[in-house]
Amino acid sequence: MTTCMTTYYGLNNNRNTNRIMLLVLIATIPGLIAQYYSCGWGNLIQIFISINVALIAEAIILYLRHYPILKTLQDNSALLTAVLLGVSIPALSPWWVITIGTLFAIIIAKQLYGGLGNNPFNPAMAAYIMLLISFPVQMTTWYSLHGVKNIQPSFASTLEIIIHPKTQTNLNQTKKKLLDIDSITQATPLDHFKTSLHEGFRTNQILSQPIYNNMLIYSPSWQCINASFLLGGIFLLITRVIRWHIPLAFLTSLAICSSIGWFFSSDHLLPPLAHLFSGSTMLGAFFISTDPVTSATTNQGRLVYAALIGFLTWLIRSYGGYPDGLAFAVLLANMCVPIIDYYTKPRVYGHYTKRIL
Repeated sequence: MTTCMTTYYGLNNNRNTNRIMLLVLIATIPGLIAQYYSCGWGNLIQIFISINVALIAEAIILYLRHYPILKTLQDNSALLTAVLLGVSIPALSPWWVITIGTLFAIIIAKQLYGGLGNNPFNPAMAAYIMLLISFPVQMTTWYSLHGVKNIQPSFASTLEIIIHPKTQTNLNQTKKKLLDIDSITQATPLDHFKTSLHEGFRTNQILSQPIYNNMLIYSPSWQCINASFLLGGIFLLITRVIRWHIPLAFLTSLAICSSIGWFFSSDHLLPPLAHLFSGSTMLGAFFISTDPVTSATTNQGRLVYAALIGFLTWLIRSYGGYPDGLAFAVLLANMCVPIIDYYTKPRVYGHYTKRIL
């Protein structure tokens, strides 16, 4: 597996899987800082819980499979899966949400298929979709710090909310009391737009300009988060941990599709910049879709694979029932990887086509 991953990334053979995963983890730091500034301690606590659950779950499965535990855990793949899942869910979700998701990612989406290198689907995104479908309320409620009254929510208050969840009504009241929050937002500006869009279709009205103005109010924090993950992605490109094919093809495809949609239906579809700097776009472009195990293996295949993700992300965001379709797009593209690799594999040296006379 180490040889396969170093070959994919075009790195020297002395760079093993452990170092690759570690560099990816380092690249997430700017995004984590931006997310802390926008959402407080929540996601850092979620990541801490997820890391512990992931390491324990993988150790137990490795023990049952008679695999070397410490040596396998040192590849940092479980650690990276935990971090990617932790940054993807709402900051103040109950502890059992991230626990269930992490167990699903490690046991079902990864180890059930044979471990690292054998899983056909991205474990973090598979777990995210499972959580989104199973617990839609907990997975679509984000609490913004822009409405906090001149105080920074304490670590203890945030931890109390996550560890001691109540019913949704009481939980909202508790969060307001502990964090002194004035305003509560939904998942991202994409969710605000989706809700307004559905309301417009229901009442047979065209979206008004205030909807876009409201999106601009909620946008700065998410623009900052996306820009931070973009910075981390540039670090991965500079250090040659990832290649340019997948991020460029994904962002180009998303930009082209959203530009065409905006040109023909500006009353009902989002402009390109809203797609590129809202939701999990940059996280998906540089950290999710570039997973070497579940993505295409050839350069041409990576371009097709990433372009498909960009198109599906735009399609689900624009016409689907979920505000951010990146996770669904990634899993659907993962399904297509075998056929993409089959039709984009390079011609073997010495291969010839026999003519039929």
